[in-house]
Amino acid sequence: MTSTKTFTYSHTIGFLAATGRGFSNPVDLAINSKGVIYVLNRAGPETIVRLPSKRVTMTNLDEEWFGDFGTGGHGDGEFWWPSSIAIDSQDRVYVADEGLQRITVFDSEGKFLDKWGAKGSEDGQFEYPSCMAFDTDDNLWLTESFNHRVQKFTKDGRFISAWGQQGSGPGQFDGPWGIALTSSGDVYISDWGNDRIQRYDTDGVLIEEFAGLSGEDAIRRPAGLAVDGEGNIYVADWGNERVKVLGPDGSLLATLRGESVDSKWAADYFAVNPEEGQLRSEAILFPDLDPPARRDREISAGVEGFFWGPSAVKLDGEGRLYVADTLRHRLQVYQVN
Repeated sequence: MTSTKTFTYSHTIGFLAATGRGFSNPVDLAINSKGVIYVLNRAGPETIVRLPSKRVTMTNLDEEWFGDFGTGGHGDGEFWWPSSIAIDSQDRVYVADEGLQRITVFDSEGKFLDKWGAKGSEDGQFEYPSCMAFDTDDNLWLTESFNHRVQKFTKDGRFISAWGQQGSGPGQFDGPWGIALTSSGDVYISDWGNDRIQRYDTDGVLIEEFAGLSGEDAIRRPAGLAVDGEGNIYVADWGNERVKVLGPDGSLLATLRGESVDSKWAADYFAVNPEEGQLRSEAILFPDLDPPARRDREISAGVEGFFWGPSAVKLDGEGRLYVADTLRHRLQVYQVN
């Protein structure tokens, strides 16, 4: 039986800020055991001006800011093209980097601990690591978009296994992106180039794939994934500028377009910048657009409340869904019932 879910917009966290209290193209987030949210800022083009923006911002559900760590560069604790963030059972923070082809490990306060990985296609090497997740045994799983596979490591970087190859057939990938693990041992992968989600067992045996939706319900270029305890699948439908929720059987339960209003951080900024605040109060966040054709990216660019480049979705175990709204430099939070 397909479950029923309702989604109520709660609030927004963040706004554009190159450093400090804000985000710069957040592509992923992770939540530790104490409720601290670590937001990974990929930032923009690889220029010296934007290097300080490549960082991890620490906040919580109530928008308290706890600081940030990291900067652009090639040294220990630095990032070049960060892509994913994950947290182990001891609240250590792991960041995958597509530019440096490595994993960097920090403690919960952002102190550099370790790094591992090397560019290549052999076991244990990387070619654009896209997304990471820890299983119940504290093993780290990751997808690689250029090697078109999934790898599994111990938390200290020892290679365990790998599977996958490029293609469009069952069990194959074309630029896999998101990964989500369940307590029962299922592995869900968003197969970006093939516009589908695949479900595997822990040995890499394909169980099923979800690609049967059509028309406006179809998934296009799926990015980050999450799966709840009932087997419902949450996917950042990057190509459609939406978040879609599928039942365990792949049926569409809900489509979210985004409902954002200003965050506390944005409100504080406008309070001390009254001229900008006045212009903001007069702005229409949800204008009526009627383009001649269905152009989701253009519509999202013109309607500020909508998602624009949603890259990651996460569940916090307390009935909340977090969406990394990358091109709007924010997180949108929903209550799930």
